[in-house]
Amino acid sequence: MQLNKVSLADTHAFSRFFLDYIEPKESLKPYYNRYPSPENFAGQIEEKSESYRSPHRAVLVDVLQEQYNSITASSHVTNNILLLKNEKTFTVTTGHQLNIFTGPLYFIYKIITVINACKQLKTQYPEYDFVPVFWMASEDHDYEEIKYFRLYGKKYVWETSQSGAVGRFNTKGLDTLAGEVPGDVKIFEDAYSKSSTLSHAVRYYINELFGDQGLVVLDGDAHALKMLFRSAMLKDIFEQPNKGIVDATNSGLEELGYKVQVFCREINFFFLDSGVRNRIEKHGDEFRVVDTNVSFSADGMKKLVEERPEKLSPNVILRPLYQETILPNLAYVGGPAEVIYWLQLNGVFNRAGVSFPILMPRNFGMIMDHEVNRKFSKTGLELKDLFEEKNYLFNHWVLKHAARNLTVGSERAEIGKIFDQLRERASSLDKSLAPFVAAEGQRALNSLEKIERNLIRAEKRLHDDKFRQIEYVKDALFPGEGLQERSENFLTFYQQDPHFIKKLLDNFDPFDFQFNILRYTH
Repeated sequence: MQLNKVSLADTHAFSRFFLDYIEPKESLKPYYNRYPSPENFAGQIEEKSESYRSPHRAVLVDVLQEQYNSITASSHVTNNILLLKNEKTFTVTTGHQLNIFTGPLYFIYKIITVINACKQLKTQYPEYDFVPVFWMASEDHDYEEIKYFRLYGKKYVWETSQSGAVGRFNTKGLDTLAGEVPGDVKIFEDAYSKSSTLSHAVRYYINELFGDQGLVVLDGDAHALKMLFRSAMLKDIFEQPNKGIVDATNSGLEELGYKVQVFCREINFFFLDSGVRNRIEKHGDEFRVVDTNVSFSADGMKKLVEERPEKLSPNVILRPLYQETILPNLAYVGGPAEVIYWLQLNGVFNRAGVSFPILMPRNFGMIMDHEVNRKFSKTGLELKDLFEEKNYLFNHWVLKHAARNLTVGSERAEIGKIFDQLRERASSLDKSLAPFVAAEGQRALNSLEKIERNLIRAEKRLHDDKFRQIEYVKDALFPGEGLQERSENFLTFYQQDPHFIKKLLDNFDPFDFQFNILRYTH
């Protein structure tokens, strides 16, 4: 397998906001703690050691051991869970929605990034241990976003009438869906047939795929973990300090010309119950659960927080704070959108006295199988050319490889000079003639452009076979004209190559923020 890299800017697939962060641009530095480079983890370790409460470790380990009771965890995972009791053990975390069959490729890339980051950190800081963690978005209620995946050009959909937190969904119907998927999907057949909930199933198949790497899967939907977050719950619900903080941050980012992604509410918690995850709003002295008949007095809400905090679920603003409160975490690995919205939350962490993690972009990548790579090698294109639109690619190829000159640049320059002289001559006779001459000159230039387009079009017809090769490569690598990693499932490559995940681990560098292109050469 051959590894090539393209700068993220050359892919035209990332926002200026994200690119400015990884640059890093000076104006963004007030919005984060430390830049994601290995040497900056020394300060992060020291800071997290001071802010993380040691008793939380025992609770965390107990919860993890309980959550892993339902599967046979690898020895690497059980050892890593036990290591979390040690005050010299820290985590690097990523998270994602509970997409069926893992969803798009970047689900795998996120996990590869945290595993490799922990390996590199262990090499650089051998006196500490680093545990890769996958945080399941089990409390999310966006069923529409997790119910499908794409494989070999076909969309597979899980239909269920369940509602509320998706991690609590039963897996009925997923084993049947697995039977419709081509190739070897035994991992998923077992996960969905042996698990009572979607959360259990996701932990099962992640353990099957990454257990040998010691990846620990955590479900935040747990009473004991929510007990550790009660003070933040009470603060947000009764004092509502976070909206002003986030609004001020958003204003600052917007003044810099950036588009913010998340907005804060007065209360940033949902009420979580069977089939329900609805917002909480304050109306007078009463706390109401939106679109339900459920409501609480102030005393009732305080009692709920103190005794049943698992009934409350943080929204996008406070979920990161919840995660960092219960984990000895140093860095969060996320995609472009996640990194951007975390940059909006630094003030929330500062107010809460919780260390703001280093924000690490996940690895980005594209896989060329042997056939696509073979055709690409014949196109004469550079790798960064692949990220251009098809029409641009065709024109670019023609202009680069045509035996005759197809452009009219020199003619444009000559005609421009001629009409400049004519305009001066006409203006010396009658100034009102100058606009007329200028308009005629523009018509002449427009005619030249039409001639150039027709020359290129005629040349293109001579290279139909080459353009079919280019189109084949583009369609294979950019399904639906989007990045492969955002739609294609990892089974596309894993079913053909059982060592696919190992090759990703061997090739991806978590601290090199470029776009990886992995090419099967044999």
